[in-house]
Amino acid sequence: MEQAYVSPGGMPPAGGLPPKNWLVEAILVTIFCCLPFGIVAIINSANVNSRLAVGDYAGAQEASQNAGKWVKYGLIGAILQVAIPIAIAIMMGLGGALLSGFVDR
Repeated sequence: MEQAYVSPGGMPPAGGLPPKNWLVEAILVTIFCCLPFGIVAIINSANVNSRLAVGDYAGAQEASQNAGKWVKYGLIGAILQVAIPIAIAIMMGLGGALLSGFVDR
């Protein structure tokens, strides 16, 4: 049975569990997706645990939300880095196919 978390200040967090720190996701985004966004996410992830250690639950929640936001930004950036060149290649291929029909006439 999991025990409820109580901060050193004595104020239990909502639901009894600490906020998610997003550290694993932040490291994966840094390695595989988008380095700048991943670094910001790692910094915010580290702030979650350090703020919990001093009893700042509200600060830990804010850091968790920021870490999650930057992880999502990194994932969106990675998707755009793949999708935009594919879309451009498709458009160029279609444009070339259309133009080649007009040039041959």
